[in-house]
Amino acid sequence: MYTTGAAHLSAAVTGGASLGTVGTIVALIYLVSAAAFVIGLHLMNSPATARRGNQLSAAGMILAVAATLAKIVDDGSITGVGWAVMGSGALIGAVAGQRMARRVQMTAIPQLVSLFNAVGGGAAAVLAVSSFVRLTEVDHRSLSGRDEVSTVLDVIIGAVTFSGSLIAAGKLQGWISGSPVTFRGARALNVGLGLAALGGAAALLAGTDSLAALIVVVIAALVFGITMVLPIGGADMPVVISLLNSFTGLAVAMAGFVIDNSGLIIAGALVGASGAILTKLMADAMNRSIGNIILGGFGTGDSAAGFAPDAGGSITRLSAEDAAIQLAYAEKVIIVPGYGLAAAQAQHELRALGDLLEGQGVTVSYAIHPVAGRMPGHMNVLLAEANVPYTELKEMDEANPEFPTTDVALVVGANDVTNPAARRADTPISGMPILDVDRARRVIVIKRSMGHGYAGIDNELYTLDNTGMFFADAKAGLAEIAAAVKALVGV
Repeated sequence: MYTTGAAHLSAAVTGGASLGTVGTIVALIYLVSAAAFVIGLHLMNSPATARRGNQLSAAGMILAVAATLAKIVDDGSITGVGWAVMGSGALIGAVAGQRMARRVQMTAIPQLVSLFNAVGGGAAAVLAVSSFVRLTEVDHRSLSGRDEVSTVLDVIIGAVTFSGSLIAAGKLQGWISGSPVTFRGARALNVGLGLAALGGAAALLAGTDSLAALIVVVIAALVFGITMVLPIGGADMPVVISLLNSFTGLAVAMAGFVIDNSGLIIAGALVGASGAILTKLMADAMNRSIGNIILGGFGTGDSAAGFAPDAGGSITRLSAEDAAIQLAYAEKVIIVPGYGLAAAQAQHELRALGDLLEGQGVTVSYAIHPVAGRMPGHMNVLLAEANVPYTELKEMDEANPEFPTTDVALVVGANDVTNPAARRADTPISGMPILDVDRARRVIVIKRSMGHGYAGIDNELYTLDNTGMFFADAKAGLAEIAAAVKALVGV
């Protein structure tokens, strides 16, 4: 029932054991699927081709699944009951995944990704456990060294990913406090859990094939996933989710070794590698090491810190009409969208204001911080949904040199990524790369209140002499400013 029947392609190429006609075709389809995955990932590097890359990768996965099903039919290894169980599971999963993906708000995408990570890691761990039980308890066979190593790694990585991803999703969703959750003896507990997992793994690798040892590994890994993520603050949670995504890929790759499925090995390796690269990029964008993030304790988003002593004086309030005058008579405007824009679902209003200004001869572009919103690419997807031209989107390194020659920087819901405090020492965000909006001639900030970002500190940008604050929900505020611009220019 558990056989997926994909032998290594190298056997067919080098003249090893014959795969048979169906086996050869399946191996070739896996190779085509792998090529689709690689090309799809490459296309995702650019917003202009990302959708096509996603579609190509999905087509590759459909091919791989179809090939596996064809091989199962050829082997005759699944009975009618088995097909019913597998079909029911696939149907339930497909319907649930489709409904979740369609209904989720853009601001909740990281939570959805985390839940998908949990499902992937958990499934890989369950597959390894079931394979172990079938071989040792049912067939009474001894595992090979490769199978033992693959099983142990699959169970550890998959179980940590499952429980850790659930905690991460809960933190971002607000079901669990975004503050670092610590308790006395937490570090000692983690060390003990690590030793327990290693001890169980050592027993398995020693050839005992003990189900009890495997259960110890599973329990230790599950609890470790929880205790690893709980002490990490909400600001770092997107990085943790990306890291757990990489873990999911590794667990899937190990599952491929467990059941000898080259399709799983290739897909899992690609997810693991791309997730690791993304995690490194996110950590660099926050100027923090991955080790420092995992040790926890940064960024709650819930604290009530006051302004830094050298943050300066009072704020300057703007009306919609004030903002409209500055924008309508500017020659160059850079718009900086942030999480507040995503939370208000105001991307269409932002595009409408941008189009209105361009109609008046204003040069408009959009500066995107690497972690704008909550995940890399989050803001690009949001603006693409509103059909903002890709050519107007500028990454941080491209946008920052433009700010000194910009008449107005319009900040919509962005907080920590525009905070000049990052340039000073001894602040929670010291050294974090930011968008240099304060170097524009004028800055307009649309924000609901003076609340903090996820770093839990006030934004020193708000008290600068060249900054004006327009307090409003992003959606309503942008609509008000657009109406004021129209009234001003007689449109």
